Parts: sequence; structure tokens; C-alpha cells
Amino acid sequence: MYAIVEIAGQQFKVSKDLKVYVHRLANEEGSKVSFDKVLLLDDNGNVTLGAPAIEGASVEAKVLQHLKGDKVIVFKKKRRKGYKKRNGHRQYLTQIVIEGITATGAKKAAPKKAAAEATTEEAAPKVKKAPKAKKEDTQE
Repeated sequence: MYAIVEIAGQQFKVSKDLKVYVHRLANEEGSKVSFDKVLLLDDNGNVTLGAPAIEGASVEAKVLQHLKGDKVIVFKKKRRKGYKKRNGHRQYLTQIVIEGITATGAKKAAPKKAAAEATTEEAAPKVKKAPKAKKEDTQE
């Protein structure tokens, strides 16, 4: 079972016991977090899509630690002008571990369409068309 969930403005494909680095969350280390914006759920091939999110579905996670990412060097240069700028950046991150995916209240999109087609067939039974008349040869 996996889910695609939006965490801190980014989308992640998560499953149980997966460790993920996300943008810094305000929660303390060791605390539990619940993400309600689940966009897709896959339960052993049974896919449920949200429009835009699945109501009642959530992903439970635990905050492991807060840390800083690797340093990224931003270097700008304009040739023959003597212009050089060097700047560094380290992103603040939070490491979380996914503890569980809850799919309560999830409705499946594909069976809903099939059920709608079945109800329309029952409401208006099909009428058989009369056979077409054969054209006779008028040439003699």
C-alpha cells in the first residue's frame, strides 16, 4: 500500500516505514504528525484518486529529527565584465518516518462509474429496432 501525499507544499510517494526528508516542519522531534491532503491511494492494485484530495484519508508520521541539507553553491558570472558572485545555501529539513496510511471513507472512482451505467440501463430498457426492409432489384 502506498499513497501520494502533499507535505509542506511538495508531493511525496510514501509507504509504511519509509523515511522521508521534507521541508522544515514546526513540530518538535518525537512528536506525531498527520497529513490529510492525500491525493492518491493504492491498496494492492485498487487505486483511489482524489479530486483534489481524498476525504477521510490520512497519513500518520513521526518526526525523527531536524537538520540542514547539503550546501549548494550558487555562482554567478558575466564574462569579460569582472562580475562574480558566490553564494551558498543550506536548506532546513525535517526527517520523518511514515507510521501508517489510513484510507477510511475512501470512495473508489471506477466502480462509481460502473454503478451509474447500471442504473441508467435499469431505468430505461433498450428498445429493439425493427429490421431494415430489403431493397428489391427493379432491373428486369
